[in-house]
Amino acid sequence: MRNLFEAATVEEVKGRIARLRPDSERLWGEMNPAQALAHLSAQFEMIAGRTFPPRSMPGRLFGRFARSIALNEKPFRHSMPTDKELVVNDDRDFDTERQRLQEMIGCFAENGPAGCTKHPHSFFGWLTPEEWARLMYKHVDHHLQQFGV
Repeated sequence: MRNLFEAATVEEVKGRIARLRPDSERLWGEMNPAQALAHLSAQFEMIAGRTFPPRSMPGRLFGRFARSIALNEKPFRHSMPTDKELVVNDDRDFDTERQRLQEMIGCFAENGPAGCTKHPHSFFGWLTPEEWARLMYKHVDHHLQQFGV
């Protein structure tokens, strides 16, 4: 499965982010493009160990079982629930958020497995660096597809 430790995948994703526009029409969900970019950057902040959201009760109960579904080859379903720590519903500057996400993805890929947090995911629990890389590819891909890129 594709992941964000693969140079070709990182370049493909960055190219798709570059094609995203502030007025790209969303195909599902509630976030606009700038909010989606900020939402993704917030998760990269977690992976880098800069923020430490607590484990959710549903995650403690079901996260281990849901992890295998989240990490399979199938794309994420549309309009899935969002961790409250990752909700972005204020106005954001599109260009700032796009540049921030591009930089976060670059740092993630450059730092490799050693750069991943040892803190558990708020829903899925403990993830290996490779699982983080697969999960984040799927997450970024999900939101780029949300806007047709």
